[in-house]
Amino acid sequence: MSKIEQTVEIPHLGGSTVGYTFGRPYDPALPTLVLINSYTTSAELYRPQFADPALGSAVNLLALEPYGHGRTRASYQHFTYWDSAVANLQALAALGIREAFVLGTSQGGWVAVRMALLAPDVVKGLLTLGTSMDFESPRSRELGCWDGTAANTPIVDALAEPVGEDWVVPDLFVDGVFEAALGGVSGEEREFWLATYRANYAGDAGRHRLRVSTVNLRDRDGLHGRLDDVRCPVLWLHGTADQCTPWRTPRRRSGCSPARPRRAWKSSRAGSTS
Repeated sequence: MSKIEQTVEIPHLGGSTVGYTFGRPYDPALPTLVLINSYTTSAELYRPQFADPALGSAVNLLALEPYGHGRTRASYQHFTYWDSAVANLQALAALGIREAFVLGTSQGGWVAVRMALLAPDVVKGLLTLGTSMDFESPRSRELGCWDGTAANTPIVDALAEPVGEDWVVPDLFVDGVFEAALGGVSGEEREFWLATYRANYAGDAGRHRLRVSTVNLRDRDGLHGRLDDVRCPVLWLHGTADQCTPWRTPRRRSGCSPARPRRAWKSSRAGSTS
Protein backbone atom coordinates (compact mmCIF):
# COMPACT_ATOMS: atom_id res chain seq x y z
CA MET A 1 0.00 0.00 0.00
CA SER A 2 1.40 3.41 -0.97
CA LYS A 3 2.30 5.92 1.69
CA ILE A 4 0.03 8.84 2.53
CA GLU A 5 1.62 12.30 2.30
CA GLN A 6 -0.35 15.20 3.76
CA THR A 7 -0.04 18.29 5.98
CA VAL A 8 -1.74 19.33 9.22
CA GLU A 9 -2.31 22.80 10.62
CA ILE A 10 -1.17 23.63 14.17
CA PRO A 11 -1.04 26.88 16.22
CA HIS A 12 2.68 26.99 17.08
CA LEU A 13 4.88 29.86 15.81
CA GLY A 14 1.95 31.99 14.72
CA GLY A 15 0.36 29.10 12.87
CA SER A 16 2.25 26.33 11.11
CA THR A 17 1.78 23.67 8.47
CA VAL A 18 3.49 20.40 9.37
CA GLY A 19 4.32 17.87 6.67
CA TYR A 20 3.56 14.30 7.65
CA THR A 21 3.64 10.91 5.97
CA PHE A 22 1.86 7.73 7.04
CA GLY A 23 3.11 4.43 5.72
CA ARG A 24 -0.51 3.22 5.43
CA PRO A 25 -3.91 4.31 6.75
CA TYR A 26 -3.72 4.87 10.51
CA ASP A 27 -4.77 1.88 12.62
CA PRO A 28 -5.59 2.84 16.24
CA ALA A 29 -5.07 -0.77 17.33
CA LEU A 30 -1.34 -0.55 16.48
CA PRO A 31 1.39 1.39 18.28
CA THR A 32 2.71 4.46 16.47
CA LEU A 33 6.38 5.04 15.65
CA VAL A 34 7.18 8.65 14.79
CA LEU A 35 10.14 9.16 12.43
CA ILE A 36 12.08 12.46 12.46
CA ASN A 37 14.53 13.05 9.64
CA SER A 38 18.11 14.28 9.62
CA TYR A 39 19.48 17.70 8.68
CA THR A 40 18.05 19.03 5.37
CA THR A 41 16.47 15.70 4.39
CA SER A 42 12.73 15.03 4.61
CA ALA A 43 10.22 12.27 5.25
CA GLU A 44 11.66 10.67 2.11
CA LEU A 45 14.62 9.56 4.22
CA TYR A 46 12.41 6.71 5.45
CA ARG A 47 11.35 5.33 2.07
CA PRO A 48 12.85 1.88 2.83
CA GLN A 49 10.90 1.67 6.08
CA PHE A 50 7.64 2.71 4.42
CA ALA A 51 8.23 0.03 1.76
CA ASP A 52 8.73 -2.75 4.34
CA PRO A 53 5.44 -4.69 4.64
CA ALA A 54 6.45 -6.45 7.86
CA LEU A 55 7.27 -3.18 9.60
CA GLY A 56 4.18 -1.47 8.22
CA SER A 57 1.91 -4.21 9.55
CA ALA A 58 3.44 -4.03 13.04
CA VAL A 59 3.26 -0.28 13.73
CA ASN A 60 1.83 2.93 12.37
CA LEU A 61 4.81 4.59 10.70
CA LEU A 62 4.43 8.36 10.84
CA ALA A 63 7.17 10.70 9.57
CA LEU A 64 6.98 14.29 10.82
CA GLU A 65 9.14 16.91 9.11
CA PRO A 66 10.80 19.48 11.45
CA TYR A 67 10.78 23.21 10.83
CA GLY A 68 13.03 24.10 7.93
CA HIS A 69 12.52 20.73 6.27
CA GLY A 70 10.25 19.22 3.66
CA ARG A 71 6.70 20.61 3.56
CA THR A 72 6.71 22.12 7.07
CA ARG A 73 6.27 25.90 7.18
CA ALA A 74 5.74 28.47 9.96
CA SER A 75 4.32 31.98 10.03
CA TYR A 76 7.36 33.12 12.04
CA GLN A 77 10.69 32.97 10.23
CA HIS A 78 12.92 31.70 13.03
CA PHE A 79 12.72 28.41 14.90
CA THR A 80 14.68 26.05 17.14
CA TYR A 81 14.70 22.32 17.84
CA TRP A 82 12.42 23.03 20.80
CA ASP A 83 9.95 24.59 18.37
CA SER A 84 10.06 21.47 16.19
CA ALA A 85 9.41 19.32 19.26
CA VAL A 86 6.36 21.44 20.18
CA ALA A 87 5.13 21.33 16.58
CA ASN A 88 5.43 17.55 16.45
CA LEU A 89 3.47 17.17 19.67
CA GLN A 90 0.77 19.49 18.39
CA ALA A 91 0.67 17.53 15.11
CA LEU A 92 0.18 14.28 17.04
CA ALA A 93 -2.67 15.87 18.98
CA ALA A 94 -4.26 17.17 15.78
CA LEU A 95 -4.03 13.68 14.27
CA GLY A 96 -5.68 12.15 17.36
CA ILE A 97 -2.59 10.20 18.45
CA ARG A 98 -2.29 10.25 22.23
CA GLU A 99 1.01 8.37 22.60
CA ALA A 100 3.88 7.20 20.42
CA PHE A 101 7.40 5.94 20.30
CA VAL A 102 9.76 8.40 18.59
CA LEU A 103 12.77 7.63 16.38
CA GLY A 104 15.10 10.42 15.32
CA THR A 105 17.98 10.23 12.86
CA SER A 106 20.91 12.52 13.71
CA GLN A 107 19.36 15.96 14.41
CA GLY A 108 16.00 14.17 14.55
CA GLY A 109 17.23 12.54 17.74
CA TRP A 110 17.64 15.97 19.34
CA VAL A 111 14.03 16.79 18.43
CA ALA A 112 12.85 13.41 19.73
CA VAL A 113 14.49 13.93 23.13
CA ARG A 114 12.94 17.37 23.41
CA MET A 115 9.54 15.85 22.71
CA ALA A 116 10.08 13.41 25.57
CA LEU A 117 11.13 16.21 27.91
CA LEU A 118 8.10 18.31 27.02
CA ALA A 119 5.51 15.53 27.04
CA PRO A 120 6.63 12.44 28.97
CA ASP A 121 3.07 11.10 28.99
CA VAL A 122 2.96 11.16 25.19
CA VAL A 123 6.42 9.81 24.32
CA LYS A 124 6.63 6.20 25.50
CA GLY A 125 10.13 5.46 24.26
CA LEU A 126 13.01 6.89 22.22
CA LEU A 127 15.32 5.53 19.54
CA THR A 128 18.11 7.89 18.51
CA LEU A 129 20.20 6.94 15.47
CA GLY A 130 23.61 8.51 14.89
CA THR A 131 22.77 11.20 17.45
CA SER A 132 25.41 12.73 19.69
CA MET A 133 23.97 13.88 22.99
CA ASP A 134 27.05 15.86 23.92
CA PHE A 135 27.18 19.50 22.91
CA GLU A 136 30.34 19.34 20.79
CA SER A 137 32.41 20.38 23.78
CA PRO A 138 36.20 20.76 23.53
CA ARG A 139 36.53 17.36 25.21
CA SER A 140 34.24 15.66 22.69
CA ARG A 141 36.19 17.21 19.80
CA GLU A 142 39.45 15.94 21.28
CA LEU A 143 37.94 12.45 21.19
CA GLY A 144 37.07 12.72 17.51
CA CYS A 145 33.61 14.27 17.39
CA TRP A 146 32.94 16.88 14.76
CA ASP A 147 33.25 20.62 15.29
CA GLY A 148 29.79 22.03 14.55
CA THR A 149 30.93 25.65 14.58
CA ALA A 150 33.79 25.15 12.14
CA ALA A 151 31.71 22.95 9.84
CA ASN A 152 28.61 25.10 9.64
CA THR A 153 29.67 28.74 10.02
CA PRO A 154 30.83 29.00 6.37
CA ILE A 155 27.42 27.70 5.23
CA VAL A 156 25.58 30.15 7.49
CA ASP A 157 27.69 33.01 6.12
CA ALA A 158 27.23 31.92 2.49
CA LEU A 159 23.44 31.92 2.92
CA ALA A 160 23.26 35.34 4.59
CA GLU A 161 22.27 37.45 1.57
CA PRO A 162 18.84 37.41 -0.11
CA VAL A 163 18.63 35.59 -3.45
CA GLY A 164 16.28 35.59 -6.43
CA GLU A 165 13.29 33.31 -6.81
CA ASP A 166 15.20 31.23 -9.38
CA TRP A 167 17.73 30.15 -6.71
CA VAL A 168 17.96 26.47 -5.77
CA VAL A 169 20.29 24.77 -3.32
CA PRO A 170 23.62 23.95 -5.01
CA ASP A 171 24.34 20.34 -5.93
CA LEU A 172 27.66 20.68 -4.11
CA PHE A 173 25.81 21.28 -0.84
CA VAL A 174 23.61 18.21 -1.30
CA ASP A 175 26.59 16.02 -2.17
CA GLY A 176 28.45 17.38 0.86
CA VAL A 177 25.60 16.51 3.24
CA PHE A 178 25.42 12.91 2.05
CA GLU A 179 29.19 12.54 1.94
CA ALA A 180 29.41 13.59 5.60
CA ALA A 181 26.42 11.59 6.78
CA LEU A 182 26.51 8.43 4.66
CA GLY A 183 29.82 8.41 2.86
CA GLY A 184 28.04 9.59 -0.27
CA VAL A 185 25.28 8.22 -2.48
CA SER A 186 25.40 7.48 -6.17
CA GLY A 187 23.27 6.86 -9.22
CA GLU A 188 19.49 7.06 -8.94
CA GLU A 189 19.61 7.80 -5.20
CA ARG A 190 21.72 10.89 -5.78
CA GLU A 191 19.41 12.13 -8.54
CA PHE A 192 16.41 11.56 -6.27
CA TRP A 193 17.89 13.66 -3.47
CA LEU A 194 19.09 16.41 -5.79
CA ALA A 195 15.52 16.81 -7.08
CA THR A 196 14.10 16.64 -3.54
CA TYR A 197 16.46 19.33 -2.23
CA ARG A 198 15.76 21.59 -5.22
CA ALA A 199 12.04 21.35 -4.47
CA ASN A 200 12.43 21.92 -0.72
CA TYR A 201 15.01 24.73 -0.86
CA ALA A 202 14.12 27.10 -3.70
CA GLY A 203 13.93 30.89 -3.86
CA ASP A 204 14.69 33.27 -1.02
CA ALA A 205 12.30 31.53 1.38
CA GLY A 206 14.14 28.26 0.75
CA ARG A 207 17.49 29.94 1.34
CA HIS A 208 16.22 31.33 4.64
CA ARG A 209 14.86 27.96 5.85
CA LEU A 210 18.16 26.33 4.94
CA ARG A 211 20.15 29.01 6.76
CA VAL A 212 18.11 28.83 9.98
CA SER A 213 18.28 25.01 9.87
CA THR A 214 22.07 25.28 9.63
CA VAL A 215 22.20 27.78 12.51
CA ASN A 216 20.28 25.25 14.62
CA LEU A 217 22.69 22.49 13.64
CA ARG A 218 25.68 24.68 14.45
CA ASP A 219 24.57 26.21 17.72
CA ARG A 220 22.18 23.62 19.19
CA ASP A 221 19.74 24.96 21.77
CA GLY A 222 19.74 24.13 25.41
CA LEU A 223 19.60 20.34 25.76
CA HIS A 224 22.87 19.77 27.62
CA GLY A 225 22.23 18.94 31.26
CA ARG A 226 18.53 18.06 30.82
CA LEU A 227 18.74 14.39 29.83
CA ASP A 228 18.38 13.11 33.37
CA ASP A 229 14.78 14.31 33.15
CA VAL A 230 13.89 11.93 30.30
CA ARG A 231 11.45 9.44 31.80
CA CYS A 232 10.94 6.85 29.07
CA PRO A 233 13.10 3.96 27.78
CA VAL A 234 15.91 5.15 25.54
CA LEU A 235 18.07 3.30 23.05
CA TRP A 236 21.07 5.38 21.94
CA LEU A 237 22.72 4.23 18.71
CA HIS A 238 25.80 6.42 18.35
CA GLY A 239 27.95 6.81 15.31
CA THR A 240 31.67 6.44 16.17
CA ALA A 241 30.72 5.57 19.75
CA ASP A 242 34.27 4.35 20.42
CA GLN A 243 35.69 7.81 19.65
CA CYS A 244 33.21 10.27 21.14
CA THR A 245 32.15 10.77 24.71
CA PRO A 246 29.08 8.54 25.18
CA TRP A 247 26.12 10.14 26.91
CA ARG A 248 24.81 8.44 30.00
CA THR A 249 21.31 7.03 29.92
CA PRO A 250 18.72 8.68 32.14
CA ARG A 251 18.49 7.58 35.73
CA ARG A 252 16.00 4.84 36.51
CA ARG A 253 12.62 6.35 37.23
CA SER A 254 9.50 4.92 38.73
CA GLY A 255 7.86 2.81 36.03
CA CYS A 256 10.71 3.33 33.60
CA SER A 257 13.74 1.16 32.92
CA PRO A 258 15.89 2.84 30.25
CA ALA A 259 17.88 0.61 27.95
CA ARG A 260 21.63 0.72 28.34
CA PRO A 261 23.58 2.41 25.54
CA ARG A 262 24.51 0.07 22.71
CA ARG A 263 27.82 0.31 20.92
CA ALA A 264 27.21 1.32 17.34
CA TRP A 265 28.25 -0.46 14.19
CA LYS A 266 31.92 -0.17 13.29
CA SER A 267 32.33 2.21 10.38
CA SER A 268 34.76 5.01 9.70
CA ARG A 269 31.93 6.73 7.84
CA ALA A 270 29.33 6.55 10.59
CA GLY A 271 28.92 9.76 12.49
CA SER A 272 26.64 12.29 14.08
CA THR A 273 26.92 15.03 11.50
CA SER A 274 23.40 15.97 10.58
